[in-house]
Amino acid sequence: MLSNKQKTNINKLIKDFNFSSSKKYKLIVLLGMLGDFDSFEYAINLKNFINNNQNKNIDIFAIAIGNKIGKDKFCEFTGFPKKKLEVVYDNKIHENLMVSKGVDLGLGGWINMLIMLSGLNSLRTIREVIRGYTGDKNAKQIFSDDDQINLLNLVKFPGVFFKYTCGEGYLRPFELATYRLNNMLEILQNWNDYIVDNKYLPQRGASFLLDDKDKIIYNYFSNDVLGYSSNMEDPLNFLRENLDNDFFEY
Repeated sequence: MLSNKQKTNINKLIKDFNFSSSKKYKLIVLLGMLGDFDSFEYAINLKNFINNNQNKNIDIFAIAIGNKIGKDKFCEFTGFPKKKLEVVYDNKIHENLMVSKGVDLGLGGWINMLIMLSGLNSLRTIREVIRGYTGDKNAKQIFSDDDQINLLNLVKFPGVFFKYTCGEGYLRPFELATYRLNNMLEILQNWNDYIVDNKYLPQRGASFLLDDKDKIIYNYFSNDVLGYSSNMEDPLNFLRENLDNDFFEY
């Protein structure tokens, strides 16, 4: 249950960033840093949703910690629409909305992040990492047969490789790990553009779904690395569950 202060701050955020919409619903996503694993993965999922549901009655907006250069590269890589993404230079908005800042042992952002990646105070992270390697019969496949996977121009192979080795119609072993590795390589190659201050590395995010009267009908606060949704097998399922039983594709 959100407090009155949180609700007030969300309404203020909508006004400050002019997140106005003529559509019935709006989704506001508060990301951590642009260079966070979750930010990349969530943004790509949202991009796919937007592309497949152009005529649906929802607008999607996002805020991330970063700068303009990082924003441009982030949107180019993920495909998330640039006009729907705002960047800020610190985590004041996150603090105002009481979003988890992750582990903070006073040892610096790098150490705090590594501790979270090990599973401390980030219990779902290890499970998600393992799922990336073992696959998941309950999740959708990521790569199509025609996709060309290129890891730093060192390893190249077609998406059909996963079909030949593990079949199709589900998340195949190593498929999610490969996808995440590709995102990680993009972050590492452009580290200074995506990471404005490493003290914000552990900062988590949140999602807020609102109706046309800006009433919050769904919210989710992340506490874990690789935990940007309550259902990581189907990260955008909350949209299907909350939007008039309308059918969406993603």
